[in-house]
Amino acid sequence: MRPAIAALSGLSILLAGAPALAQSNTAAPADAATPTIPAASPKASVETTTIGDLVDNPKTKAVLQQDMPGLLTYDGLDQIKGMTMRDISKYPQANLDQAALVKIQKDFDAIPSP
Repeated sequence: MRPAIAALSGLSILLAGAPALAQSNTAAPADAATPTIPAASPKASVETTTIGDLVDNPKTKAVLQQDMPGLLTYDGLDQIKGMTMRDISKYPQANLDQAALVKIQKDFDAIPSP
């Protein structure tokens, strides 16, 4: 867990370029009371699909490029590939709030099935 925390320390600077998803660092971290965002089908999920799997899939990677471009160029990306989008949203440096997670999930759900 320590490498993941260290990897996330610079995430706010890299993700600051995603103005539609930026939030104040004073926002409370997500907790157990935060509602989950179900995927519409067995598609990608901000709740359960790892960042590594999202980056490896060209369609979900395109969503991340659109919604969180700083994530794909983040120096610590390899260290957080085992985490989900929900996992990294717990860190204020990620600038990833509930509204951003909902938008990303909607974009994942909009990906046509093969």
